[in-house]
Amino acid sequence: MTALELTLTGADVLLPESGVSRTDLTIAEGHVQQNRAGRQIDLSGYTILPGIVDLHGDGFERHIAPRRGAMKQMDEGIRSVEAELAANGITTAVLAQFHSWEGGVRGPVFASQVFAAIASVKGSVVTDLIPQLRFETHMLDDYAGLPARIAQWQVPYVVFNDHLPHDRLAQGRTPPRLTGQALKAGRSPEAHLEMLQTMHERKNEVPIAIETLCTELSRRGVRLGSHDDATADTRAWWRGRGVSIAEFPETLDAAEAACAAGDSIVLGSPNVVRGGSHKGNASALELIAMGLCDALASDYHYPSPRRAALMLAKGGLLDLAGAWALISSGPAQVLGLKDRGILEPGKRADLVVLEADTHRVAATLAGGRVSYMSGDIAARFVN
Repeated sequence: MTALELTLTGADVLLPESGVSRTDLTIAEGHVQQNRAGRQIDLSGYTILPGIVDLHGDGFERHIAPRRGAMKQMDEGIRSVEAELAANGITTAVLAQFHSWEGGVRGPVFASQVFAAIASVKGSVVTDLIPQLRFETHMLDDYAGLPARIAQWQVPYVVFNDHLPHDRLAQGRTPPRLTGQALKAGRSPEAHLEMLQTMHERKNEVPIAIETLCTELSRRGVRLGSHDDATADTRAWWRGRGVSIAEFPETLDAAEAACAAGDSIVLGSPNVVRGGSHKGNASALELIAMGLCDALASDYHYPSPRRAALMLAKGGLLDLAGAWALISSGPAQVLGLKDRGILEPGKRADLVVLEADTHRVAATLAGGRVSYMSGDIAARFVN
């Protein structure tokens, strides 16, 4: 697919040094250019911002498994995901796939199919799709072969989760939603409960298994993150194993500990849009106000990054440049993607065009290629 060669004129453009200003923006060969080139297109009435880099989202699940067993051609599901991403201004997307005892769409077999589908469409979609593995730490029988599978799946980013209901299991009580989970995993409720109890009883074996795995994955250059850190001690424990990304810390203590040590902090955009966590965890707005956020992610809702950044700017918590950095240059830095996140010569031509008055997404370009365009703006490109 050929990248466009265009000079976009008349729009307000968010630039890294000067902020928002009325200026020309030239793209060619997939990158932002210093000098004018190509056909000129008048984008008066629009705002051009860096493309959104979403470093953690699992909203794709509904595309690849709308109903149990309904999606047989998973690559078509991934293409549908890409369309939604582009329509929301996302030019780089980390697709966060579970590898969990929960089974079904979160089970190991399904994970393998998802990663194969992502790899199969990469050459034919515009949005940069990056697979992420969310590994449940108490799946001790899966550790031995995991590094090889991660390499085979071309996964550059692994996050560690522990969703076992330890309190209930320690008390000998049946966990909530046991029957539904068992059915999704294809097990009887009795077999599912026995599996959970066994994993809980082997919890003392988990730390050394994690340490060995982290050492090997770090050696292979895989980025590592922890999910839902609840305490400063938990964050310090993960940091000691080379896990330097804190996704969605649940408390102020955990976030402060991450910041003090130089770890990257990722918060959820829906938390900002809602005005708080739906689970009663730390408020993203409060953490952002305290400077305890490096990046906002879609989490489970792809429209939220754009909405969150605009809300932060409108509310005066940050200026537009600072707010938009949380969904563009900030996540790009966390992922080590030095070629994107800002609009300056030499960087990828990843950009989102918003209607100036409504802030709706009018067009999205990734690597200088159109991934989404809708409404009146299309006529300006065609004529």
